[in-house]
Amino acid sequence: VPVVTESGGGLVQAGGSLRLSCVASGRTSRYSAMGWFRQNSGKEHLFVAAITWNGGATVYADSVRGRFTISRDNAKNTVYLQMNSLKPEDTAVYYCAARISSTVDVSTTPRGYDYWGQGTQVTVSS
Repeated sequence: VPVVTESGGGLVQAGGSLRLSCVASGRTSRYSAMGWFRQNSGKEHLFVAAITWNGGATVYADSVRGRFTISRDNAKNTVYLQMNSLKPEDTAVYYCAARISSTVDVSTTPRGYDYWGQGTQVTVSS
């Protein structure tokens, strides 16, 4: 069974940076893409960024474009989310998710992903 595990969350001041990591296990050859979502106060999972597993195509939410960068290291089965210029409104639990698909594509909706990590808390103080 595929498993994804996030790490790297924490407390940072506004304007600071954090890098989240997501390690994927299982039959990663089946992965089409990896995505990052965030959830605040029990609300819905909001799309942050996604990257195709092999081609490196990326998609970003408007709210983070230019500040966040998603990347992957296939040799390590790891996806990263570099977060710069953090704002208090970025505070949330961040989730990594794996998409299984017969085509290499990304999705910006939670339903487009099949396996989810437990989440890592990111808190940005003002």
